[in-house]
Amino acid sequence: MTVVGPFGLSVRDHALETDVQAGLAAVEEGLIEATKSGVPFITEAAQHLVRAGGKRFRPLLVMLAAQFGDPHAPGVVPSAVVVELTHLATLYHDDVMDEADVRRGVPSANARWDNSVAVLTGDFLFARASHILADLGPEAVRVQAEAFERLVTGQILETAGPREGDDPIAHYLDVIAGKTGSLIAVAGRFGAMMSGADENVVDVLTQYGERIGTAFQLADDVLDIASDSHESGKTPGTDLREGIETLPVLRLRARAADGGSPEDLALCALLDGDLSDDARHAEALAGLRAHPALEEARRDTIRCADEARNVLAPLPDCAAKEALSYLCDSVVHRAG
Repeated sequence: MTVVGPFGLSVRDHALETDVQAGLAAVEEGLIEATKSGVPFITEAAQHLVRAGGKRFRPLLVMLAAQFGDPHAPGVVPSAVVVELTHLATLYHDDVMDEADVRRGVPSANARWDNSVAVLTGDFLFARASHILADLGPEAVRVQAEAFERLVTGQILETAGPREGDDPIAHYLDVIAGKTGSLIAVAGRFGAMMSGADENVVDVLTQYGERIGTAFQLADDVLDIASDSHESGKTPGTDLREGIETLPVLRLRARAADGGSPEDLALCALLDGDLSDDARHAEALAGLRAHPALEEARRDTIRCADEARNVLAPLPDCAAKEALSYLCDSVVHRAG
């Protein structure tokens, strides 16, 4: 069994391993090329997060989905570059919104330069992604546009918060389906579509991407609470400090609202306070790490990963299907 890519996917088949490794290497070259500019400062800013590395989860999914058609078809690698460029662009913008200091183990672009540079660099990456996308045909443009609309809608819904009477957990799952699931669904769709796979295979891999994308984000939510910066590549409790209520916090509040213990209520009161204070933030983080709500969020992650695995059932048995199933395990392991 071989580990492929920074995400740590286990692959049993040598031919699949070779194809995926070659595809990811080509994507990396494409990312470097796509982020070059005639203005050296723009190149430096645009390549800041590219060179910091990352899991390349979305390109990996493109490569695996392409195995159900012709994995060497000319649109496969460019479509993976498009998806990753779009993802990188959203990270530049997210870090401005979250006032983040660290991303992928390096200073965020807004911390290294300023908010304006970070926002404009994100815009530059969106433009470069669109330029590549235009060569992939009108259907690819439509798919990407619809996903981008969902992504932005998810971000707006997160900012607005649930309406009165809405279930906060259901609202949050809708948010992350848009913010994260939509683009990962495109990765599955593009890989299958660009490889010439049958339409039913394209549909299955799109659904798989949506579900594993949700599991991926839930695992990130758990990591934000449970891990240190070395594991996650960003400052632990970033969402907590910014008042963004991810699933562990929502699970805690649900318990507190349903006849919670004095400890539940005390932790909620702490979260309602000023978490810009380092001592209060550390106390809240420690409280959540020890609370059953974190384990509930882990179980939610496992459930979503299992749903993704179940979606794969109609696909023919092959090394790529096995690898996609292992990918579900890898996502869950991150939240373990």
